[in-house]
Amino acid sequence: MNLEDDHFCFACGSLNNSGLKLSFKLDKKNGTISTEFVPQKIHQGYRDIVHGGLIGLVLDECMVNLAWKLGKPAVSAEYTIRLSKPANIGKKLTFTAKITSEKGKLLIIEGECLDENNQKIASSISKCLKINKRAYA
Repeated sequence: MNLEDDHFCFACGSLNNSGLKLSFKLDKKNGTISTEFVPQKIHQGYRDIVHGGLIGLVLDECMVNLAWKLGKPAVSAEYTIRLSKPANIGKKLTFTAKITSEKGKLLIIEGECLDENNQKIASSISKCLKINKRAYA
């Protein structure tokens, strides 16, 4: 298996015309990462409400992206998401993540999604396994 970035990731790939093309800001001082996303009509579940699975996808991407950007290549092994309230189509969402625990190969990373009014839309916890990137080349 080759874990190579060909820039077609649905969440962050710059070459994927159908993707979200997310970009991330790393705050090394605080050990956090963030991204902003304005969901469109094609991202809805119920009328004018963002599909919860899409929120989960962006949270997962944010959490794993943090590990890689901090030089700790990892993959998601398991993650949970708690949806707190609906997110509206056309309104900016901000996603953040932070590593809260590291033990051996296991990283625990917590994520959060806030709306334009800083109200919590969702929170997540991911169990990520650190990998030897060279073993997959």
